[in-house]
Amino acid sequence: MASKPDELTINYSEGGVDVVKELDKVVLSKGAWTTVLFRYQDWDGRKEEYSKDKYSIRRYQKRNGEYQQKSKFNISSPDQARQLIEALNGWLDD
Repeated sequence: MASKPDELTINYSEGGVDVVKELDKVVLSKGAWTTVLFRYQDWDGRKEEYSKDKYSIRRYQKRNGEYQQKSKFNISSPDQARQLIEALNGWLDD
């Protein structure tokens, strides 16, 4: 378990294979509740290759010195990511 926001990861290995490979992350907020945006890829065993880039926003709560994931939102496609960016930019421009 992670005790600092920079230690949080979504890397996951199973049977010696990196099933979820973290490519990058941005810590959006720190504190008792921490929010992290991850860029990652999933391993597709049938194709024996990694997926296109995916994105996930995850919220963690720090309890007893360790962060525990409490919620997540997976951005399912580049199009959905662009729509999210466009919506936020529109609201921020108001």
